[in-house]
Amino acid sequence: MKFDEFTIGQVFETKALKLTKDAIMKFAGEFDPQYMHLDEEKANHGRFNGIIASGIHTLAISFKLWVEQGYYGEDVIAGTRMNNIKFIKPVYPGDELHSIVKVIDKKTSKNETGILTVTLSTFNNKEEKVFEGDLSVLIKR
Repeated sequence: MKFDEFTIGQVFETKALKLTKDAIMKFAGEFDPQYMHLDEEKANHGRFNGIIASGIHTLAISFKLWVEQGYYGEDVIAGTRMNNIKFIKPVYPGDELHSIVKVIDKKTSKNETGILTVTLSTFNNKEEKVFEGDLSVLIKR
């Protein structure tokens, strides 16, 4: 969709993705090598009682689910900012995540483009919100 086709208040829902312990540990091993993501024994005795996904992994999955819906398509040019990032609840192996995406702002730019801002709210299979953040992109008008 082009910038002009989005409306403030518009809401979209993504498909779901189930996280495995292997996926959590693989991501963390490369991008967030902390014990609560990698060391099962230590994590079992920690605050979360087990391995949890990195917040950065949760953010990446949330964005992936949104992008895979195809609304940006070939019209997106680049991401411009992330604001109000909140990691609300831990994400565990076996959790199934999906996102609700709401258009919250539109600003026209020069050269037939605009800045579109959406709020990604990501939920687990218990419908508990685990992540929220505002993401802006430069997109063709």
